[in-house]
Amino acid sequence: MANASCAITIIAEKLNNMHHPPTQESPVRKSAIAVIGEANTARSPATEQSAEELGCKLIDAGFRIVTGGLGGVMEAACRGAHHSSRYQPGDTIGILPGNDSAAANPYVDVAIPTGLDFARNSIVPQSDAVIALGGGAGTLSEICFAWMYKRLIIVLGTDGWAGRLAGQRLDGRIRYKDLPEDKIYPAETPEDAVRLLVRLLPSYNQRARLCNESSTVLD
Repeated sequence: MANASCAITIIAEKLNNMHHPPTQESPVRKSAIAVIGEANTARSPATEQSAEELGCKLIDAGFRIVTGGLGGVMEAACRGAHHSSRYQPGDTIGILPGNDSAAANPYVDVAIPTGLDFARNSIVPQSDAVIALGGGAGTLSEICFAWMYKRLIIVLGTDGWAGRLAGQRLDGRIRYKDLPEDKIYPAETPEDAVRLLVRLLPSYNQRARLCNESSTVLD
């Protein structure tokens, strides 16, 4: 799974390096955080605002954003990313369900058409962590994939499936034996979500690497 996450970001790294050549102080790779949620936020202006604030704060904190590349929460998060003073080209990645990169919202830097339709929802959660806002069946499917991929999952707000699953374990599986508090973590504000992410992601990344190494040995 870690290799899939790296694949999501490698194109963005190359684009970013064209504009900002790496220095000794530059990080080797920014963590890619998936922001998922409903594609139509016309009836949920508060969710859209939260997504935009979240996008900005994620870039402020040194992360890169992965979305499904379309409208609603996806567009709001990418728009917010562009408002960050730390934004660089390549910081917003869109994994599109169709074959046309032109379908991406205007704030997507790297548009990746998949032609997979709903199956695209299995790719977006391959990011380093997932933050969900609201959402219906599509968002639920992405949360389910993220849970099976053993990703850190944070939900923001009380709307949709994100709100319904806040603080829950999706099923009875033990994803990490030494992490008994593992669950879908709730956050009330974009600031809370980023704080949780910064605190928990290193621990999840380390455990994921150990799992991958163990799987490689067993294979």
